[in-house]
Amino acid sequence: MPTRRHLIWFAAALAAPGAGLAATTQNIDNKGNFTMTALTHIRQIDYTVVFARDMAAMRHFYGTVMEFPLNRVLGDDWIEYRIGATTLALTSYGMLFRDEPPAKGALALQMAFRVAPEVVAECAAALEAKGVRPVFPVTDQPWGHRTLFFRDPDGNVLEIFAEI
Repeated sequence: MPTRRHLIWFAAALAAPGAGLAATTQNIDNKGNFTMTALTHIRQIDYTVVFARDMAAMRHFYGTVMEFPLNRVLGDDWIEYRIGATTLALTSYGMLFRDEPPAKGALALQMAFRVAPEVVAECAAALEAKGVRPVFPVTDQPWGHRTLFFRDPDGNVLEIFAEI
């Protein structure tokens, strides 16, 4: 049985602009009232930056193989693609941060791209026709996703998925 505190949290979470169910009990004061902090205003990822080991190969992959629309180019060391409401930027190591790149073959990140259920297999066929081999083929997972996993030229794991 939900307590008064749970019901207040749920109502406050739904009433807060864009809060949805992302609010946590950390946002409830000792009287059971929902409180906003500066960080609870974050609602989405606006852009992701991938630090490319091989910029030429990565530009080719995301622009030609993945067919992501070009958003803008700010020189040889920065290119942006638009994916829905999100920007995916590629940059070279050392442009702003001086970290050493991870060892070749070391997994750095995973990105997932959502499509309709019937499109997952179509994406798999399109990628295979361009020479991209899946890490795992199209699979209906027990957690309710149809998935396709593959890698970009730097070894990052990419997933095309659909909720089923």
